[in-house]
Amino acid sequence: MTAFQVEAEQRAAALERRERIKHRIGDYGLLVVFAGYFVFMALASDRFLTVGNLVNVVRQSSVIGLVAIGMTFVMITAGIDLSVGAVVGVAAVVAARVAIDPGSGLLLPLVAGLGVSLVVGGINSLLIIRGKILPFLATLAVMAGTRGFALVYTNGQPTGGLNPQFDVLGQGSIGPVPIPVIVFLTAGLVADLVLSKTKFGRHVYAVGGSIETARDVGIPVSQVLLRVYLLSALLAAAAGVVLTARVDGADPLVGTGYELDAIAAVVIGGTSLFGGVGTVRGTILGVLLLGMVVNGLNLLNVASYYQQMIKGIVLVLAVVLNRWKSQ
Repeated sequence: MTAFQVEAEQRAAALERRERIKHRIGDYGLLVVFAGYFVFMALASDRFLTVGNLVNVVRQSSVIGLVAIGMTFVMITAGIDLSVGAVVGVAAVVAARVAIDPGSGLLLPLVAGLGVSLVVGGINSLLIIRGKILPFLATLAVMAGTRGFALVYTNGQPTGGLNPQFDVLGQGSIGPVPIPVIVFLTAGLVADLVLSKTKFGRHVYAVGGSIETARDVGIPVSQVLLRVYLLSALLAAAAGVVLTARVDGADPLVGTGYELDAIAAVVIGGTSLFGGVGTVRGTILGVLLLGMVVNGLNLLNVASYYQQMIKGIVLVLAVVLNRWKSQ
């Protein structure tokens, strides 16, 4: 072997080592940061790692978790859904207005809240598929329109005093496990199976990997996009309904900023911003990690505006690592 060949092999080996290190940092860098944070919180607050607090973290994370599961499907197709926060709000107020009636029970407000989401998801899909509008712009416009509708529908006023049967959805428990946690984890399990084990899930990854290639091999791209945006809206509405039942009321501005929290959780969970990569399991982990960060900051009495800044820093770090790993 010549000296030139030896040098070439050494360079190739060094490049391979750098790539491995880069991918490991991209995959595990945030986990290391979070691990350090958890150690710090465990030392700073004796309540942080108690069973009661951990159950509370999962319960509080369940609403954003439902939104983030739907967002995962959208982002794997290389899309984005900025309307989810507004969908949380409109589903919340519609369900609340129905649940005011003492005889409405649980099912009627639930159906009303979930039903309005299909309209919003359908409009998103129509603008993106038929209108050829970028998902960012289409869902941004729908976000504004949906939020406006919620304000007009309620005249900007909150709604409270809901029937007790409906409130069980947000306040009840099955054994020691709160119902919102059960709803969140059940939705996550079903979504993970759909994404990882079904033909539809494979189509979602294919569309995100290359939409043109997906079309060339016969994948019904329009149907896939329609379904993922309907699913995103449906899960956001489910989050709004659960939240309404939990607090026994709804405000038309509820859900503001939820789209950013959901995107942060999805990216932290390893879903690529460029499509084709991601898992629901990763998103659930991202939701719980982000929830524990917020919970820890609350235990330390950190002001809410500092919390927003810290969440923004975490999101930027996740995006940078995601981008670096994909290069």
